[in-house]
Amino acid sequence: SSHFGSSFWLGFLLLGELRLWLCTRSHLHNLAMVRISVLRDCLNGICNAEKRGKRQVQVRPNSKVVIKFLQVMQKHGYIGDLEIIDDHRAGKVVVDLVGRINKCGVISPRFDVCLGDIEQLASNILPSRQFGHLVFTTPYGIMDHEEARRKNTGGKIVGFFF
Repeated sequence: SSHFGSSFWLGFLLLGELRLWLCTRSHLHNLAMVRISVLRDCLNGICNAEKRGKRQVQVRPNSKVVIKFLQVMQKHGYIGDLEIIDDHRAGKVVVDLVGRINKCGVISPRFDVCLGDIEQLASNILPSRQFGHLVFTTPYGIMDHEEARRKNTGGKIVGFFF
């Protein structure tokens, strides 16, 4: 009889733990997704829209780094016009696509690259020496790797596009 009692209580304890586990699990689906990188979300949206053959894409939220990165892409003819929409919140950007982007992405963490290492990093990340750009944040602002070499400066790598 004592054996039956101990297994009964063990079963009861296990059932209680199961109920506790189910209660804690039910709260998890109420949590919202946390946005880690605004730039990563932006570039993913552009890349996906480009793959689907869209002519325009709206990215949100907006930030100074996103704008500067898109301006570097625009300077090299990878995207068309940028329309910055100020909605008194985080802001939005409408990007006109021209069909030139094969891939774009963020390098995280933004590790330091000295002037001498830019060439090696470019050959590691980009598909060819003829095309593609690395984007750096330098003391002179956000620029691609060729401009950084012309200005004789290193910096932190932000991302790439080709």
